[in-house]
Parts: sequence; structure tokens; C-alpha cells
Amino acid sequence: MGLSDGYGLVIGAKSNYFRDDPDNFGRYYHGNLEITAASTKYQCAIDVDPKAMPDGVQWRTVHISPNDFAGIRSLSDGWHNLASTNVSGALDYIRSPMLNPLPWIIRWEFAERLFRLMLRRRLIWIGRPTWKSGKGIDALTALEQVIDHGKRFYVFGEPFIGGGFGVHNIHQNQGDPVGGGHDAENGVWQDGGTIVEKEDGSLVAFLNKFKTQASSTDDQGRPV
Repeated sequence: MGLSDGYGLVIGAKSNYFRDDPDNFGRYYHGNLEITAASTKYQCAIDVDPKAMPDGVQWRTVHISPNDFAGIRSLSDGWHNLASTNVSGALDYIRSPMLNPLPWIIRWEFAERLFRLMLRRRLIWIGRPTWKSGKGIDALTALEQVIDHGKRFYVFGEPFIGGGFGVHNIHQNQGDPVGGGHDAENGVWQDGGTIVEKEDGSLVAFLNKFKTQASSTDDQGRPV
């Protein structure tokens, strides 16, 4: 079914950042990134809820090639709707070659075709950046290291509807277990994420998911 209110990204500069207050058990649920674009402020809630598990949130950082991100970088600041396809600039943690960079030792001309073949066969690639697992505070610490020195920010997810400007569902949006309460939002090419462009033009992505979400899905984003 996918995200009910659409999908896209906001582009702009960071104007503020803060953590949610922890709950009574010291658990953190969101890092709140405020993006300003053309005098409009967008509240971006990056979800690191550990789901009542000691290590229920997972994250990884990925260095992105500027060439792979050229289409999105050329967009103006502000909100942009994206189709959930592999050519729109949408993110897919599982299917996107940009988010699963090849090891340098096999960067030859047919590498991308090889990558796609391996995905179809559901093989694990040794070169794929691995997920770290931990508490919300651990994920927020990693996020803050990424966003501290950003010049331009690209935040992907679902837009707020009916109350202010902002983005939520900034996490993997596929692989939720059937019957788990969030499986209706499963879909491909609609993952949330935070990509930061630094002063030197380099790009780093902070990707986050929940341990309950599968790392292999079918064409509808359902776990397999």
C-alpha cells in the first residue's frame, strides 16, 4: 500500500536540532532536525525508537558519490514530491546501488548489473555497509556526528499533512512484519533518510531502521 500521504524530500539548511526528552526509562525516540528553505521552516522527526528492545534501532552511514546524487542536488531548496520508482531519486535501502556502494576492488563496467543480479537472487554482498544496532541514544549520537558539519541537507520521508510543514517516517519504510501494525505502509522506493552535503561537496547519508524490519523484501515491500 505504501505511505498514505505521499513521499518526497525537503532540501535546505539546518536552522536547529534537538533531541526529544527521554521517557521515564531513559529511552529516546526522535532527533528533531529543523530545515529552513525559502523562509519556510520544516520540522523533520528522525525516528530512533528502540521498540522496547535494548538494541531495537539500527543505523549505518554511507558515503555517496556526487555523480550518483546529481539529479537531486540540482533541485531547488524546499519540498519536492518523488514518485516511488528507481529513476525519480527516491531512496530504497535494499535496492539502490547508491546506498550500497561497491567495494573498490570490483568497480568495473558491469558492476551495477552484477549488483542487480545479486539482489534478485537475494544474496548478501560482502561490500554492503553493515547495520549497527543499539539504543536510541546510540543512534542519535551517530546522527549528530553526520549533521554537525553539513552545509545543505536532504531529508527524505512522508510530508506532514494538516498541520505545519515537516517530514516524518524518516526511516526504512518496508519490511515491517505482517500484522505488526505498520505493514500497511510497506512499499519499495519510499524509504526515509538524511543526506548531508558538507562544505567540500562530499555527501554522507544517515540511514536508520528498526530491528523488527526485514532486510530483504518483495516487490511490494513485504518481508521475505
